[in-house]
Amino acid sequence: MSSTLMIVRQRLLFPSLLSLLLLIISVISEDASTIPTQNMSHKERAELREEARDMFYHAYHAYMENAYPADELMPLSCKGRYRGVTPSRGDMDDILGNFSMTLVDTLDTLVLLGDFAEFEHAVKLVIRDVQFDSDIIVSVFETNIRMVGGLLSAHILAEYLQKQADVMHWYKGEMLEMARELGYRLLPAFNTTTGIPHARVNLRLGMKDPQLKKSRETCTACAGTILLEFAALSRLTGDPIFEVRAHAAMDALWKLRHRGSDLMGTVLNVHSGDWVRRDSGVGAGIDSYYEYLFKSYVLLGDDKYLARFNRHYNAVMKYVSEGPMLLDVLMHRPHAKSRNFMDSLLAFWPGLQVLSGDLKPAVQTHEMLYQVMQMHTLIPEAWTVDFQIHWGQHHLRPEFIESTYFLYRATGDHHYLQVGKRALKTLQQYAKVSCGYAAVNDVRTGKHEDRMDSFVLSETFKYLFLLFSEPQDLIINVDEFVFTTEAHLLPLSIAQLGNSTFSFRQSDEHNVLDFMRTCPSSNKLFPEKVRKPLRNFITGSCPRTTTGKRLSALDFQASNADHLRAVYDMGITMVSVGDRSQGKVRLFHSFYNAKSQEEGEMGLQFMQEMLELTKMQSINQLAQLQAVAYALDDQSQDWTALMAGPSHFSPELIGEQFVEGDIVWARPLRACDERLHNAESLKGKIVVAERGDCTFVSKARLAQKAGAAALIVCDNVAGSSGETQPMFAMSGDGTDDVVIPVVFMYTLEFAKLSQAKLRRPQLRVRIMQMVEYKRWQIAKEAHQNETAAAAAAGTTTAMPKKKPEKEL
Repeated sequence: MSSTLMIVRQRLLFPSLLSLLLLIISVISEDASTIPTQNMSHKERAELREEARDMFYHAYHAYMENAYPADELMPLSCKGRYRGVTPSRGDMDDILGNFSMTLVDTLDTLVLLGDFAEFEHAVKLVIRDVQFDSDIIVSVFETNIRMVGGLLSAHILAEYLQKQADVMHWYKGEMLEMARELGYRLLPAFNTTTGIPHARVNLRLGMKDPQLKKSRETCTACAGTILLEFAALSRLTGDPIFEVRAHAAMDALWKLRHRGSDLMGTVLNVHSGDWVRRDSGVGAGIDSYYEYLFKSYVLLGDDKYLARFNRHYNAVMKYVSEGPMLLDVLMHRPHAKSRNFMDSLLAFWPGLQVLSGDLKPAVQTHEMLYQVMQMHTLIPEAWTVDFQIHWGQHHLRPEFIESTYFLYRATGDHHYLQVGKRALKTLQQYAKVSCGYAAVNDVRTGKHEDRMDSFVLSETFKYLFLLFSEPQDLIINVDEFVFTTEAHLLPLSIAQLGNSTFSFRQSDEHNVLDFMRTCPSSNKLFPEKVRKPLRNFITGSCPRTTTGKRLSALDFQASNADHLRAVYDMGITMVSVGDRSQGKVRLFHSFYNAKSQEEGEMGLQFMQEMLELTKMQSINQLAQLQAVAYALDDQSQDWTALMAGPSHFSPELIGEQFVEGDIVWARPLRACDERLHNAESLKGKIVVAERGDCTFVSKARLAQKAGAAALIVCDNVAGSSGETQPMFAMSGDGTDDVVIPVVFMYTLEFAKLSQAKLRRPQLRVRIMQMVEYKRWQIAKEAHQNETAAAAAAGTTTAMPKKKPEKEL
């Protein structure tokens, strides 16, 4: 028996193996000591399934009645979005080709809903109205996954219905020919030195469009999310060119991985193969590349894609995964985080982990995502490591619901039905409008955006419907299909139609170990047990270990390479927070990433010590905190004070020392020129300069040169405040030549000072220690109370002379 035939038979066994896996997990679940909460009744599940169906039709009919044949519906305007007619949104419009994208993208969802009559009607419309001979530049990636994938899936299901439902006998493969034509129009993009396709192509002119002459860059996901559709197109048409080009692109990408880390960047030059952006994660720009590696193995039976996926997966779990979080790193320096936020596209990752058999981290990351949704109502487009909003948009993306569906299929845990219910009800409440469903421009305000992407119908509502459906509710057995990244259905039987694969034993590219990634035992991985410790992200305590020399938090130095290596082995990762120039980091500890259990326990102890050390430092910082004080008005004896941070390069105001003077804004405000324009008017004044463009100490020297009595540096980060952020102490350059006090004020505190200056142009302020300001206020109040008491008693009390105020 040939190896090719064996691979084909293995592919056919995939649905049976998946069913067996689900059965085993089901049995394990029944024996588990922890019972899932809030089991959902068959009645409620059926009601939610029908509500998901109604949601689809509300959006579908809104599109068909108000937008077709446009590519998209604009739900607030209740009209269609046409390329070249509707006001341009820039590169975002590269997904549009004036080829009725939403309808093509939606065809197979109609079949899953069992609406054969509407499916047949829609297919006739597509055959009659859709054409591709347009002088329009489109995204190769988006056109492939939405249009080519949509046409292929619809063609396959049309032929399936001819046999199984005895309908559509008039259909003669027209959509397959349309997919072939569109595929040929995309092929010119593959004419590059590396074989990696350009990001965009003109449907009529190919790469001869003058606007594409400087085309050089593409993203990893853009180039690596072609193979499923192109392989299916080749095998259904008998034309090998599509699959050959897609395999070549995948091979070229694989060669560009970093050989030390096995990680990929996100943006590259298609001609030179050089990386333009070396950020490596699982979100935007790279997400579906990983997905197509694994699914190409499942659909085509090509072992090399399993080997490549495993190599990348191990690298991601080693460097990118931080417990339930997934934080981008630099591919060539994988221990260095490249950003401190996550984007919503990574929500597909738990679903892919389920398909590859690694359940525990899938449950953990999904739980983190669910908490983000609970915190912000809708999952924002991006959020920071402390789960605050980075980008507030919500585009009704399907990835979280997709992972919820696959986790439910793998575990049978009704928790995921409850999660799906919450997602469904949230969409109903916050996204539904009279003309479809509108994206949310900002989850904090709930303001809508005039946008309903085609994936809302092709993916979001499809996965919601599937989540609440029983197998007997569906016309097809979805276990016999692979879902593309756009949730289009490609049958596993495609492997029988032709084969261009080879066994890994025929290539020295991979080691046998690449095919032997061991998944953890699922015997004790009942999802509720995995989720429970993550509910509040509170780390438990472990007994102190005494074996071996351990690095203490007090001894730790961030500049010491050995110390950094030691904390990494303990499962601790440092992530920069905010502006890197501020030097702020957040520490994360994960047993999963520790070198050993013993190292993991040491890491936990290190984190506890660091917490105590931070508390002690906070007390010390309180003593260093500065005050910028001023009288409330010219006649008032009442003063107020605003928080300010000290500097390490200027004299420290201690005890009763202070400096007082009128405040004047530096010109230019950044105070980075060789000379201040208003230098003559700054002598004896307290000068204000804004952070940025040069060092703090440079600003101080310039103010000192002009004869200023002190310098206040205000922050340039909108919304920053000493109430919510730790005290910031400015650093120097090692040369101690500044003799005037210099303090730093966050934006919100400085805004109050600015308002006071507007009301009183001759405002005088006093810079001093905050602790000393508090003592001064207490002493002043006590003096006023004594005076009032004496006056009330009708006596004259000889008051002690007030201690003279010192100046620096």
